[in-house]
Amino acid sequence: MKKSLSVIVVLFIASVFIFGFVNSNKKTSAPMGKSFYDLSIKSLDGKSIINFNAFKGKKILCVNTASQCGFTRQYLGLEKLYEKYKDKLVVIGFPCNQFGEQEPWEPSHIEEFCKNRYGVTFPLTEKIRVKDDSTHAVYQWLTQKKNNGVKDVKIRWNFGKFLISEKGKFVEYFPETTEPDDKKLIELIEKM
Repeated sequence: MKKSLSVIVVLFIASVFIFGFVNSNKKTSAPMGKSFYDLSIKSLDGKSIINFNAFKGKKILCVNTASQCGFTRQYLGLEKLYEKYKDKLVVIGFPCNQFGEQEPWEPSHIEEFCKNRYGVTFPLTEKIRVKDDSTHAVYQWLTQKKNNGVKDVKIRWNFGKFLISEKGKFVEYFPETTEPDDKKLIELIEKM
């Protein structure tokens, strides 16, 4: 009996050790979600988390923004779009300083500028990176087919626009030259 009990204890300890060793070699980073709604990001002020799951049932337009860019005036059109389609669309600005260093300001200055100059009321996130090895997880999902299931996208400049469906699926990418009142963009917002 003692011998059987000893064997059981040894097998138990061995299995715990082996299971722990095998699992310790697995990657610890969380896998990318299949839906955009599985992601989240800090707000611009860093005091809260914007959980995209809260926008289920609405379309989302993600825009990498910058306050000192030739396209900065698009904030006006983005705000109009947000106001017009508020019941079914959320516009989210992602400040980024990677293109021409055109978003060098601190969060409080970015927020003040956007609200006072352009009347922005849509959510703004923390300042992030949208390309290279330090790309934020949200933009890894947006720009990589292996994550979004549709296509790879190379962002060329500030104010690139990604449209996400009500079900958290990638719909389309619009480059920086696409104005917020673009006919194709509006059609996709209205028909989805």
